[in-house]
Amino acid sequence: MGEEWWRRRRFFRPFEFIDEMMREFERWFEEEFRRFEREWPKELVREVRTPTGVRREIGPIVYGYSITIGPDGRPVVREFGNVRPSRRGELPALTVEREPLVDMIVEDEQIKVVAEVPGVRKEDINLTVRDSRLIIKVDTETRKYYKELDLPEEVEPEKAKATYNNGVLEVVLPKKGGGPPPRTIKVE
Repeated sequence: MGEEWWRRRRFFRPFEFIDEMMREFERWFEEEFRRFEREWPKELVREVRTPTGVRREIGPIVYGYSITIGPDGRPVVREFGNVRPSRRGELPALTVEREPLVDMIVEDEQIKVVAEVPGVRKEDINLTVRDSRLIIKVDTETRKYYKELDLPEEVEPEKAKATYNNGVLEVVLPKKGGGPPPRTIKVE
């Protein structure tokens, strides 16, 4: 909308300004979408043959957050998904691995971790406890999840139990004093 637009303004038509503004917005949106598409991880883009031709699918692209009240009475915001917001004017960071939504419940005798990892089999879930950290990892052709959790206390990995049902993983880690060696936990 340079000088030419201002010259045409003398013969103003009621909706011409709005039409031109909408065309400019559409051009900007298409440019930004193409720029964003170039930055996507290639693993999230696939072509599917259909009876009417080839269709390009993109995703999954997931972003969400959960807000809870912490023990100090302040809100705790936890993000999940494979999109990370960025600074204004920059493209959001997009990864192949999705960060699952996770809740950690600290009880007297144990720490319970509940994670949403839908669309996988229990055999695909890898759980590792290392240096007061629980690592949840799934790496299949269609789904990839990854999350590292700092555990608030030392645990006994050899007594840990994990169950998986309807996309929800539950890991129960008994508390312990002292540093445990790394151990893989079997999902039942």
